[in-house]
Amino acid sequence: MSPKGLYMAALGDYESVLPLQAVGIQSFIVKEDISEVELGKLLHRLMDGQCAVVFVVEWLFEQYAHLIDEFVSNSEISAIPIPNVKGSRGIGAELIRQWVEQAVGMDIFS
Repeated sequence: MSPKGLYMAALGDYESVLPLQAVGIQSFIVKEDISEVELGKLLHRLMDGQCAVVFVVEWLFEQYAHLIDEFVSNSEISAIPIPNVKGSRGIGAELIRQWVEQAVGMDIFS
């Protein structure tokens, strides 16, 4: 936990999120067949705690984008997509491109 009592969490497969524990990120192992209800319960558990940032592996972020968007808009928590051990799908880079385009009014990456 940080000095303010906030922590960071990571959601994803074992191989992708377990190494993040070494730098103090609380890992939650999520199987590929997780249901929307189960993921919703986990996200609400993080909302009720002192979680500030949730790193979500890209396949999970992509599969449940609507649920994660709802979660982020109803809390002060940020959700950041990260690649898993198999590689990146480009979702995180595309999301950053969209955020920058919204902020400055044009796509500076193209």
